[in-house]
Amino acid sequence: MVEAEKRLLANALHNLDNQHFILLSDSCVPLHNFDYVYNYLLGTNVSFIDSFWDPGPHGNARYTEHMSPEIEEKDFRKGAQMIDPTGIANWSVTHVDWSEGKWHPKAYQAKEVTYELLKNITSIVENYHVTSDDKKVKMVSPCLWNGMKRPCYLFARKFLPETLDDLMQLFSIYRVI
Repeated sequence: MVEAEKRLLANALHNLDNQHFILLSDSCVPLHNFDYVYNYLLGTNVSFIDSFWDPGPHGNARYTEHMSPEIEEKDFRKGAQMIDPTGIANWSVTHVDWSEGKWHPKAYQAKEVTYELLKNITSIVENYHVTSDDKKVKMVSPCLWNGMKRPCYLFARKFLPETLDDLMQLFSIYRVI
């Protein structure tokens, strides 16, 4: 996946008009309208990359030697892009539910897709992590946008394909969550 992202970015950088990038998977859904997302992302000068040290099996224990020399073990982090967090906001604008403590995040099914779920995700104003080791260390930090506490998330994942009809119905009723 890292190799694919590197290729996408390398190709995009050949066009000088491309100055901003959003990396999303096919299981991501928008939580706000285009104008809100555009203003949120372009209204600040930071990158939104979630990255933190997790000594457990679902975090830094996933490092392998073949990642070197591009990524040294001391720089490896768990997060949206698994890179060194220097000079970034240190939270992703994509909500991912890791509460099940598995190798992959929670996957939302159609029966779980409700207005309340989306409203709850859009009201989160703190970035929350729990390490995957036995200590289960909790880390909480506010989502600060230009120094102001703001909702953290513009997108959410991991929505299964079966959720599409329910999501489309919700989005047609509620233009902006």
